[in-house]
Amino acid sequence: MRNVIYSTNISIDGNCDHTSSGPDEELYEYFTHLMQDADLVVYGRKTYELMIPYWPDVAKAQSESKAETEFAETLTALDKLVFSKTLKSAEYNTRIVRENPGDEILKLKQQPGKKILIGSINLGSQLMALGLIDEYFIVIHPVIVGEGKHLLEGITLQEKIKLKLVDAKVFKSGYVGLHYVKQ
Repeated sequence: MRNVIYSTNISIDGNCDHTSSGPDEELYEYFTHLMQDADLVVYGRKTYELMIPYWPDVAKAQSESKAETEFAETLTALDKLVFSKTLKSAEYNTRIVRENPGDEILKLKQQPGKKILIGSINLGSQLMALGLIDEYFIVIHPVIVGEGKHLLEGITLQEKIKLKLVDAKVFKSGYVGLHYVKQ
């Protein structure tokens, strides 16, 4: 069975808005490495529209730093799935799914392949509530934002999710990457 991985950036006060602080080279390398163990990345519509076409354009133009360009190339090459009821079309190896995210992820978990990455706050929260996330990669940014979207906002868990810390990485910039697996 394939593992479903949720990854996100979060401020010290729990804000998941990625505009609160920008990643550095080391963080791009961290997420690029994470994507190399996957063959599918899954987004909700809002995150998909933030990522595409920006990162494929960076990959094509080779317009950013080496680490950002490698991130862009890795992301662009991956198959993508976007859950949306309103998105009309999708590009760059992307398939749109309009049905229940839980049912689709459960089907994908049972198919052969590498890991499945979830990269959206709302979608990740829904899948957590359904118990479908196997691993968590949370990067804490050394900033207090004071407002914004939080993980599991508006979601009620049916039961506590117990996690085991399997790795922690402190970046030179002060970011802390935490890797947990579901127990």
